[in-house]
Amino acid sequence: MTAGNGDWLRVRGIGRERFAGYLSDYLASIGYAVDREESSEPSESRVRARLERTNPAVPPAASVVSFRFYPTSGGAALVWEVPTEIPTGELARMDRLVRELSSHLERAIATESHATAKVLRPPEPHLPWIRSAG
Repeated sequence: MTAGNGDWLRVRGIGRERFAGYLSDYLASIGYAVDREESSEPSESRVRARLERTNPAVPPAASVVSFRFYPTSGGAALVWEVPTEIPTGELARMDRLVRELSSHLERAIATESHATAKVLRPPEPHLPWIRSAG
């Protein structure tokens, strides 16, 4: 997969496993039960999470989320896979959740790597959902 072809975020200076760890830890802190898988063929990490503790910041459409991480030259890329459909009434809350997740990843990675690693946003970040009536 190349930039602009499904990436939501990229990171330089750390690998996919560590990148997946940062996201997994944050999801657990906001009430998700996280399942993480690593595979070598293809070389990727997967994070799936189900909301178990009520959190008003998480819209119902995001009660189950899924992400895929794959290695890139000098770092890793993050693809947001699920949810794929967001009711129109939940879009504002979903946008806020996306901003909170990306902001947290940017801060955590910069802080813990002493600014040697950094989160990058592709020119056209891709989020897989469409609006639905609701």
